[in-house]
Amino acid sequence: MDMAWVLDTLFTLFSFTLIILMVPGFAMLEAGLVRTKNVTAVLTINTMIYIVASLTFFFIGYKLAFGGWDGSSMSKYAAFLFQMAFVGKTVNIMSGGVSERTRVIPLSIFTIFMAGFIYPLVVNLTWGADLLKDTIFDISNMHDLAGSTVIHSTGGWALLAAILIIGSRKGKYTKRGIKVIPASNIPLVVLGALLLWIGWFGFNGGSVGSISSKNAADTVAFVVMNTNNAGLVGGLIVFILSYLTYKKFDITMVLNGALGGLVAITAGADVLTPVESLTVGLIGGILVFYAVPFFDKLKLDDPVGALSVHLVNGIWGTLAVGLFGKADLFSQIKGIIEIGIFTFVISYIIIFIINKFIPFRAEEEEEIEGLDVTECGIEAYPEFKRTF
Repeated sequence: MDMAWVLDTLFTLFSFTLIILMVPGFAMLEAGLVRTKNVTAVLTINTMIYIVASLTFFFIGYKLAFGGWDGSSMSKYAAFLFQMAFVGKTVNIMSGGVSERTRVIPLSIFTIFMAGFIYPLVVNLTWGADLLKDTIFDISNMHDLAGSTVIHSTGGWALLAAILIIGSRKGKYTKRGIKVIPASNIPLVVLGALLLWIGWFGFNGGSVGSISSKNAADTVAFVVMNTNNAGLVGGLIVFILSYLTYKKFDITMVLNGALGGLVAITAGADVLTPVESLTVGLIGGILVFYAVPFFDKLKLDDPVGALSVHLVNGIWGTLAVGLFGKADLFSQIKGIIEIGIFTFVISYIIIFIINKFIPFRAEEEEEIEGLDVTECGIEAYPEFKRTF
């Protein structure tokens, strides 16, 4: 008994560490995709999300989500840290999608609401204490291993609300069409995406919850294999589609295709067969490839493609579990809809109110100058001539 407790504690702490690797993953990915004049601001926001979200979850969110601390199968501190590692990802998804025009303070304030109220309530209804148990709104039967909907779609719905309120970057959509704003640092994009990929092994594998028996260890290995395979085929299909469509290889899209596959498999990596997981990842990559230009046509300015990767594939991955017969399809759909409506509406209201008192969006002159100067006073690349 003690050895199983120790092994599961160690495994959970290791998984927690892998998930925390996603903090620099998001930071590097976003820093590489924005213009040089906004890199410090992006890094500052990502750092503050980790700090603010983690502390808020410690003081408020964890108890709301789970009702209390449980150390029956492992150290209660390890169990807390593992859950805490997830919470900031919902805001990381949002922050990347509103990059280059959003101030640090209002986004940090919204992080408190996300980590202390919105995300914990979503967790409560799915993985946690279940306030709505045995009511018509009970969605605890939705199968979502590590959060295709609970985490990724939650962040995606909050992002959609934010974009609708904050608007697009200056000059992105013109009468002549859509202006392409190129990434500033492709090596950082690759580094960030691969750090996220590695972190996903803790994200999904750790969600099995135990490794202290032969069956549990085998399940963890199975989940990690399915997770990796979905990312591989998601990236591969975008690599192929990119060449067939444009006769070019767009590494940023290839990586987003891989991330889309990883998001999609997050719901069902423990119950889908390897072939089914490959199919989920393949469709996930295809969805990213076509969703990015679709959102641009709707003038929803998303510099990092977070809506396509996290919202679209969060929905797809959760649906796929039901479509492949591994969970009740109605329960999957009900969970997607209920969480989507709750998160979008509450996020929109909170962002709207915060925006009235402390505007999310930088002034036009500040946006032109770059948020590194106006928000942080430190330029990431002071020796470079900035592109406006």
